Amino acid sequence: MTSQKLIIGVDVGGTNTDAVLLDPTKLGPAAVILSFKATTGTDVTTGIEEAIRTLLKQANASSSSVASLMIGTTHFINAVVERDASRLEPVAVLRLAAGDYMENTPPFIDFPPALTKIINGYGARVSGGVQIDGSEIGPIKEDEIIEQANIIKAKGLQKVAIIGIYSPFDEKYKQEYQVRDMLRKTLGDEVEVVCSRDVAGVGILARENAAILNASILRFSKRTINGFKRAMKRLNLNCPLYLTSNSGQLLSSKEAVLFPIQIFASGATNSIRGASFLSSAGKQTESRYVIDIGGTTTDIGCLLPSGFPRLASASTEIGGVRVNFAIPQVESIGLGGGSLVHVPENSADRFSIGPDSIGQALREKAKCFGGDTLTATDIMVAAGVAKVGASTPEVLLETIEAARKKMKIMIEDLIDRMKTSPEPCSLLLVGGGAFLCPSELVGVASIEIPEHSEVANAVGAAVAEIGEAAELMVDNDKKDATLIEVKTQAIAAAVTRGAKEDQVRIIEEDVSGIPYIEGKSKIVVKVVGPVDYERFLNKAEIEVPESSTDEVYDETKKWEIEDVKAFTEADIDHDTYKPHIDSDRVWHLTETDAYYISIGCYILGCAGGGTPYGSYLELRQVLRDGGDVTIIDIEDLTDDALCGPVAGMGSPVIAIERLGGNMIGEAWEGMQKHLGIKFSGVMAAEIGGSNGFAPLHISNAYKIPCVDADVMGRAFPAFEMSSLFIGAKNDDINHLLPVCLASGDGTTMIFSTSKDALAVDKALRAICITMGLAAGITARPCTKTELKQFSIPRTQSLSWRLGRAVVRARAKGTIANVHDDVITEFGGPQSAKKVFEGKIVGIGNTIYKGHSYGKLIIEKLKDYEKESEAGDIDDSGPERVEIPFKNENLLVEAYYKDGEKKILTMVPDLIMVLDTLTGEACGVPEYRYGLKVMVIVAAVHPLWTTKRGLEIAGPTAFGYDFDFVPCGTYSDVRSVIDEFAPKL
Repeated sequence: MTSQKLIIGVDVGGTNTDAVLLDPTKLGPAAVILSFKATTGTDVTTGIEEAIRTLLKQANASSSSVASLMIGTTHFINAVVERDASRLEPVAVLRLAAGDYMENTPPFIDFPPALTKIINGYGARVSGGVQIDGSEIGPIKEDEIIEQANIIKAKGLQKVAIIGIYSPFDEKYKQEYQVRDMLRKTLGDEVEVVCSRDVAGVGILARENAAILNASILRFSKRTINGFKRAMKRLNLNCPLYLTSNSGQLLSSKEAVLFPIQIFASGATNSIRGASFLSSAGKQTESRYVIDIGGTTTDIGCLLPSGFPRLASASTEIGGVRVNFAIPQVESIGLGGGSLVHVPENSADRFSIGPDSIGQALREKAKCFGGDTLTATDIMVAAGVAKVGASTPEVLLETIEAARKKMKIMIEDLIDRMKTSPEPCSLLLVGGGAFLCPSELVGVASIEIPEHSEVANAVGAAVAEIGEAAELMVDNDKKDATLIEVKTQAIAAAVTRGAKEDQVRIIEEDVSGIPYIEGKSKIVVKVVGPVDYERFLNKAEIEVPESSTDEVYDETKKWEIEDVKAFTEADIDHDTYKPHIDSDRVWHLTETDAYYISIGCYILGCAGGGTPYGSYLELRQVLRDGGDVTIIDIEDLTDDALCGPVAGMGSPVIAIERLGGNMIGEAWEGMQKHLGIKFSGVMAAEIGGSNGFAPLHISNAYKIPCVDADVMGRAFPAFEMSSLFIGAKNDDINHLLPVCLASGDGTTMIFSTSKDALAVDKALRAICITMGLAAGITARPCTKTELKQFSIPRTQSLSWRLGRAVVRARAKGTIANVHDDVITEFGGPQSAKKVFEGKIVGIGNTIYKGHSYGKLIIEKLKDYEKESEAGDIDDSGPERVEIPFKNENLLVEAYYKDGEKKILTMVPDLIMVLDTLTGEACGVPEYRYGLKVMVIVAAVHPLWTTKRGLEIAGPTAFGYDFDFVPCGTYSDVRSVIDEFAPKL
């Protein structure tokens, strides 16, 4: 045994430390030589030492026989889930955002309130930020930074997160690094600074959130990983230490110390991979769900037939905080063996379990071990289900029944959140707390507990994979050939690092344009593969712990229970919810309404318009601060009313990065000043994307109603693509003028007249580019009569209904059929239909003169990629579809097995790409390789199918030489106001 090279896999949880000794030459349960479960010590390393020492002793193996130590941990995410103030540090957040940008979306705007209470140390906005082309929005001013450094110093804060607008594209000024260096001059090196560009990519709120979490956990991660190294030294392990990342790949210890957020969710990932490795069920044709119940949390993930986890959608959450990491989809709840059972003092109070947990103190504090704290483990021991501890605690029968019922509901609800179909599913149950799960669950057909399931997470760590990435900039005419070359290079690099050559697979493939570099594309390919132990084991290095006075010490937990009411989907009964319409037929928006509208607007954006998420957060803050946003029907306008159409203009990629600013408000005031009048109402110029929210902000700011209509019915890429233009005499573009544009940082321009439509669009786009590819716009006002004739009515209502349909499907666990719900809201099968479902396999994208151009390629799912054999996809249907886009989707081109090519639908009909896991829209910025999507098309308002409407926004308007063929017949939208207004 001593001459054999072995792998040790360890998973450090909040309660237990699990370890396995693995023979890398074998597969499945047979590869597990020994396993051991120890209590996680309060100094973090005690359990590791005990587990590894026991393994080596029982296996009669020397420390020199260990070729590598792989560690996965839920330690960091537990701190976030539990809101543990002893392990999270307050963070000072410095935003580099000149002008009004980011003003209405303060840091922590989408953090859970209790987490904000712990981590929000200070926030400030200073001059800085760059545009998408890398040019400065504002310069870094050293006096401002020194002033902020002194404030941070006075507050005693030790962690700082710096977030600059478009910092991932800032190669010239490197503003975040400038600020970091300036801060260190005043604060010293003991204050740790995290630059957001080093943590995540484009998407400023998600990147900021990731940087904040990374900064908050830095000290704890350093203590933890240094503790791992000390344990290795005491055990005489002279081998490399690796930690498993969120995606199941290996990180060196040096990488993990700097970027602990990359290992936040590794515990759950390891459980999924470990369950797959250990399962005796063999190859499956349907997806299974893996539930891992530990001492602190219960995690669930989806194991695909391929043996790998289902990836999260374009964005995901860690501890309730939205980030843009590409990680497996995992849901967590605060339920584990050490979870505290809160018995209400009277029947009016709510019975609850967790999220607080005694964690590693289970053996001292739990009643079954002689303590005085009632835990979930005590409940199962008292019920006779589990044999744990020294004695059977005395617990009232009604408490046992209530607790078991509560745990069953919690687990069933967790499964429902992960499922995409109401059909019964199969479960793989792992983890040391698996006894908390009942033998039967609603909606579950079977439950398998694999051999060694109690240490599946440690097995997953031991079988983590080698990853590699390759990136290259090329000429567009060479990108197809180069893509093949880059794939080959990435695979070769992974093999060189130790992956098995014949088992390396691609997990990400992206071909994207380079802003302001015409004719160039950036190709990124990421691959992973299982470790080729025959070669990998020969590469050993000694891990040396850092010398530091910051020794690992006992950590007394300090929990923060949420005491601030915050809106979540679960708070509302979406089947019975009714919006507030007063007796005057005025719709007063609530947070729930805003949430529905945000989802619906992005669906109507047809991939354009930019994500409404940031605008939704701003509006939610407005409502929480007591604002009043109102919507009225066209019929309820006074006869002399004048309504101004408003929007943001520019590329949709701007909406996920350059948030806030008052550019639309400045354009609104500029237009009123130019005309010398005050408008009595506001409306959306386009309902699609974030622009659907533009009039809602104006409604609150200027105390005027928003009209339930727009002039597009979707999103379009050009100014003249307005339904008002259909009514213009002699097709005169001046019918839409004047228009006011504003930059949001002090520049306002009026465009009064033009010789033709092309000149207007060129001029507006040129102005928009000088304003950083985005500007606020207010068009000339419309009368009630004009709106009744030439606007698209009830589009705020339609967005509300679409959003409600998606949220209802998620709440019921019927997201697999969400397309039916969406189709119903469009009027049924005669008005809308699903034309394809598959996986994104290619994205070509470039930015040119303010537009995002490209083509989306979606392939039919292979059998092993499907989550079920069942489905409504016609086998005789296309093998792939290609969707060209110019900000918005233009066509659906279908390609069949026999070589036939067919256009399934085209503009101006709506072409919508939805994420199959969430039911929400995927816009151009969210298109990414591997994302599973469905394509839904819907008939456009009949104004657009008139001869003049098609001239403005039909196929020929986008350069195609074929006639428009409708996908269905438009159905009128039922007004939310008409449905829910009080009946007088």
